[in-house]
Amino acid sequence: MAKRRRVANLMALGVLSTVAFRQMHPYEMANALKGWGKERDLQIKWGSLYTVVRNLAKHGLLAEVESSREGRRPERTVYRITDEGRAELVDWARELLSVAEPELPRFRAGLSVMAVLGPDEVVSLLQQRLAAVEREITEAEGTLELHSPRVPRLFLIEIEYDLAMLRAEEGWMRSLIAEISEERLPGLDEWRKHHETGEISAEMQELADSSIEEYGKRK
Repeated sequence: MAKRRRVANLMALGVLSTVAFRQMHPYEMANALKGWGKERDLQIKWGSLYTVVRNLAKHGLLAEVESSREGRRPERTVYRITDEGRAELVDWARELLSVAEPELPRFRAGLSVMAVLGPDEVVSLLQQRLAAVEREITEAEGTLELHSPRVPRLFLIEIEYDLAMLRAEEGWMRSLIAEISEERLPGLDEWRKHHETGEISAEMQELADSSIEEYGKRK
């Protein structure tokens, strides 16, 4: 089970990882996160950067080194990572790599209710998603090709993971699209008939009712 973090926003993880490299002020932290491509990895919302930094300092994970002001520019505070902050960073990284947690992407939610749409529309929508996934695959392949000659694989490993997941999704969607298009998906006749007539087969109704009753008994 994942631990409860004092500052749980994933941006905090990114900030700690940058300041572990050297002391920085928030503007430099943002540049480092962007330069290292962490925007996508950590789902960063830049408007919360200063709040996250202040919270890390409040909890003793960062410490102020100095503050300075140039002309009319806002004051800049430089931060360093504390021993406690470094321990938090290491522990958090270990947890993320070792603890299997259920991740519920929006696509999975859509699949769980796709029966409310007709089979032909589902195929059309999946084909749209497939085209988008293929573009992402091309982009990820291009990123690896561009950076791999000069960047150690260690620092590109998350892109390899993205590419593997995208290729798996691409293959699975192609298979599902083919099953529906070629009339091979079990239950397809009942699904299609429901959207053509508005009727629900007795078998499907019984299955739905029995599931509700069974859950009620368990409670």
